[in-house]
Amino acid sequence: MSNINEKNLGPRWYVAHTYTGYENKVKVSIEKIVENRGLQHLIYDVQVPVETTLVTNEKGVTKEVETKLLPGYVLVKMTMTDESWHVVRNITGVTGFVGPGSEPTPLSQEEIEIFNVEAKTGELAFKIGDKVEVVSGVFAGYSGVLREISEDKKQVVILASTEKRDIPIMVETQDVRIAQ
Repeated sequence: MSNINEKNLGPRWYVAHTYTGYENKVKVSIEKIVENRGLQHLIYDVQVPVETTLVTNEKGVTKEVETKLLPGYVLVKMTMTDESWHVVRNITGVTGFVGPGSEPTPLSQEEIEIFNVEAKTGELAFKIGDKVEVVSGVFAGYSGVLREISEDKKQVVILASTEKRDIPIMVETQDVRIAQ
């Protein structure tokens, strides 16, 4: 892979192909190697895209179930160099990178948004103290006052009004809008 350094595009998201069922093991292995070898300047983030859904069994018990969006794949945000390519490629369970031949291809901006792997740094449509309502997710239908916004702007805490008392609930930012 001697031509990798010449095609260095800076930090980008790449897709590593793994054995099915090894996604989380590969993620942990990459994170350990990055920490042990001090490669934080080359490999920034590793994610296994999942979708969380609520499932109710025949007894009426509801539980959260995580489903992998891309079984057999791990997303890695890295600066592609010979060293970073070699580190990821030689993890047990990794069979290669997605791309033509043996050349890793970075994800497009549209693909990054589809897999929701990066927080949008844009401004939110609401601020602390606003009256908001939850439009989707577990707490859909609740409304209340926005009390807190996480640093990465992915979650918010709402003081939701109920019949007996107000309770704080944490929900995803995309599930909230300003109350009408």
